[in-house]
Amino acid sequence: MNALHTHRCRYRLGNGFNIIAAHTDSPCLKLKPRSATFKSGHQMVNVQTYGSGLWHTWFDRDLTLAGRVILKAADDSFKHKLVKITRPLIRVPTLAIHLNRTVNSDGFKPNLETHLVPLLATKHEEATMNSDDKSSSSTKVAHHPLFLQILSEEIGCQSNEIIGMELNVCDTQPSCLGGGYNEFIYSGRLDNLASCYCALRSLMDSSKAAEQLSNEKAIRMVAMFDNEEVGSDSMQGAGASTMFQAMRRIVDSLMHQSMGEGALERAIHSSFLVSADMAHALHPNYSDKHEECHRPELQKGLVIKHNANQRYATSAITAFLFKEIARIQNLPVQEFVVRNDMGCGSTIGPILASGVGIRTVDCGIPQLSMHSIREMCGKEDVDTTYRHFKAFFEMFSDIDRKLNVDF
Repeated sequence: MNALHTHRCRYRLGNGFNIIAAHTDSPCLKLKPRSATFKSGHQMVNVQTYGSGLWHTWFDRDLTLAGRVILKAADDSFKHKLVKITRPLIRVPTLAIHLNRTVNSDGFKPNLETHLVPLLATKHEEATMNSDDKSSSSTKVAHHPLFLQILSEEIGCQSNEIIGMELNVCDTQPSCLGGGYNEFIYSGRLDNLASCYCALRSLMDSSKAAEQLSNEKAIRMVAMFDNEEVGSDSMQGAGASTMFQAMRRIVDSLMHQSMGEGALERAIHSSFLVSADMAHALHPNYSDKHEECHRPELQKGLVIKHNANQRYATSAITAFLFKEIARIQNLPVQEFVVRNDMGCGSTIGPILASGVGIRTVDCGIPQLSMHSIREMCGKEDVDTTYRHFKAFFEMFSDIDRKLNVDF
């Protein structure tokens, strides 16, 4: 849980939560616990795939490593530090077309265990080599001494102080604007950090004015979860009870003993969740992949996602309420339904909706190149989404009171 704002002015026990939820993770490569390996005189770094990435896009990119390192201090205490090596450190090179003549006709089909191994350096480390059996060198250390040296220099510690790590492979190319009118955002991890940014920024900006908050009847909240790309079944994923526990603790802290019976249940009944995850924009080269009447486009506003099989948690009522905010604010809204002959992805929306019994709408910023190492979306769509989310926090309580429906 990343952000929360509560207030007492017009809030009454049993009033709901207005929540925007998103996930922070993206498909990537992660270092294996024993990353050191050697191939044909090269120091290589063993990795495992995380999520459903477009792994061919990770080849021939200037890559580096970032994540968490656990250190042991001189007094035998332990601490963890966040680290990112900024310079290009590793690379996964493709095989020359001269050695793979059919790649353009048959497709690029790398073996993810043997071909997707980043190259760190060429020279073997003498400390890890056995003159009689060089093939055994990879079993002598968990990580290359050269890599540990580079990592310790970045952190500002000694190599022997590093006793554990959790590192992800990432691209070194920074995000930027592009296109003929600079109308696109080119970046890694837009899915789903763009949603996280809009959610958190809208919560902060909607909570600045004391006079506006004085009329708020609900509790405004942002929830950000890890591990959505692999199913959300983790301690920090949406499948855990974290959000429900936070809601319970908030209600408990606000209620009086004589007024508390059923307070959380009533609050959940009155709550509303916006599940924010990126959406599939119409691809001009693959337009037949979209259902004919539901083709979200870049620069045309936030996308509301529908699925009859509950892969998305949107209902007619939740879609109406969310679109009513856009109507009042004169913001564009689009809708998405997957083709019946294609599979449909899912989000944290159904997980949270079923886990706590909360009204939910699934929505997202339209994008292209989803799950590539470098994605793209429309610059205007980020601004539109921010304004839609901000209006949600500022207006939803009043709009919801006008709807006379038994949920």
